[in-house]
Order: sequence, then structure tokens, then C-alpha cells
Amino acid sequence: MLILGENLLEKMIAHSRAALPNEACGLLAGSIDGAGVKNAEEVYCMKNVDESPEHFSMSSAEQFAAVADMRRRGIVLLGNFHSHPGTPARPSEEDIRLAFDRSLSYLIVSLARPEPVLKSFIIDKDGHSVTEERLVSR
Repeated sequence: MLILGENLLEKMIAHSRAALPNEACGLLAGSIDGAGVKNAEEVYCMKNVDESPEHFSMSSAEQFAAVADMRRRGIVLLGNFHSHPGTPARPSEEDIRLAFDRSLSYLIVSLARPEPVLKSFIIDKDGHSVTEERLVSR
């Protein structure tokens, strides 16, 4: 389960809209409790250096800066997010292929409809499974 504040949700949606017609991307950080519940505390919006509506790559410099900030604040990487400007909030084959850690949350913001849709997934490419993660907003 991933707990996400409304302010963080709004930040991801605003970043995704601002990147149109391209995909937006970023990192999500926070804490994990003893039961494995992820509590998001920060969203790091990144530049999509590919500048593409079909895929994304995050800026290395921005990633290093985000990780340094996480360490300074005592929070951990929970996952990443990206947008799908014209397709549903579900992982594409490329998203699955590029997933590198089954402990992370992979969030997708779909802007295919007037009202944005956000979903989170756990992707285990070794186990060939994609599971929608429970997302709770607060």
C-alpha cells in the first residue's frame, strides 16, 4: 500500500500537464513502516531528457540531487512516476522492461481523459507479474 497526500498528487498532475505533449517523469520518496506501508513525503519532478510523448529518461544530475536531498532528510526512494499523455494508466511493455526493482512503486498518471487517472504498480519482471498497488490519498 502507498499513502499519498493530495498535495503530492496535485504536484505530479501539474508536472504531467506542463510536460504535454511529452511524458513527464519524477521520483517519489518517503518512509516505509514495519508493515511495509509506504508513506510518500516528497515528489521530485524531473526533466524528461528524451522530450518524447512515448517514453522518458530522467536527468542524471536531477536524480543525483534528489537522492542527496533524500539522504539529507532521512527519507528513502519509494518509486518513480511518469505520465501517459494519451493512453491509460497501465504499464506499457517498455515500462515493464525498464522496471528495475520489484520493491519500488511505479506510478502512472494518465491524461487520456479530461480527469487525470493515477495508478500505482509493483512490477516483478523476473516473476513476470504486474500488480496494481493499493493507493490511498490523504
